[in-house]
Amino acid sequence: MPNSEGQKRLAVLIDADNTQPAIIDSLLEEIANYGVATVKRIYGDWTSTHLKGWKEMLLEHAIQPIQQFAYTRGKNATDSAMIIDAMDLLYTETMDGFCIVSSDSDFTRLSARIREAGLIVYGFGEQKTPKAFVGACDRFIFTEILRKEDEKDEGGGTPRKSARELKSDSRLVNLLRNATEDSADETGWANLGTVGQNVANKAPEFDPRNYGYKKLGELIRAVDLFTIDERSSDNSPAKQIYIRDKRRK
Repeated sequence: MPNSEGQKRLAVLIDADNTQPAIIDSLLEEIANYGVATVKRIYGDWTSTHLKGWKEMLLEHAIQPIQQFAYTRGKNATDSAMIIDAMDLLYTETMDGFCIVSSDSDFTRLSARIREAGLIVYGFGEQKTPKAFVGACDRFIFTEILRKEDEKDEGGGTPRKSARELKSDSRLVNLLRNATEDSADETGWANLGTVGQNVANKAPEFDPRNYGYKKLGELIRAVDLFTIDERSSDNSPAKQIYIRDKRRK
């Protein structure tokens, strides 16, 4: 159940072997958008020198390191430890969701099992992450975005794609048009929030930041394929945004 403030209780499980320590600040900030990181654990062989970069981060962010020796060369014992702990948390703790931070396909079945239990799964991994794992999550955020968020102060960040570049991306165009059509009323108008949820259901890895835009509304305006209507609401001072495919008359 959510905590007293209505926020989701999330278990954050990090595969240290497949995650860069440079993203930790942006990773935890991103997770805070979805709920409270009630459990924060990171798994790896801490006797190994290649995890040295993580060690100084653990105390600062109150992340609990879980030691897992590599029993056999070529076998990833870390994955097994994460899966066992995740199942323990699923059955013994009152979690609302899990954040699985890894680019390894071994967590595909785990993610599917957690969702079968009615909990939400947020995945975090590099763009090389196998599609099976990406598709097994409710939402998947590429960690390249998080690294670029950290680089903004140094003039980095994902460059915005132009309308021409966006329109040439057939997968993006089809995704947005299909989500709008599926969310639309009989006149063709669709609430932007509903469209966004529909897009997330169809493509867990979709994120406007992949194209250099912070929000879906900004991306919709940039792609210039939809008519936009901002409507006032009696129940809220904020305007509701509705969109319709320009091809529809």
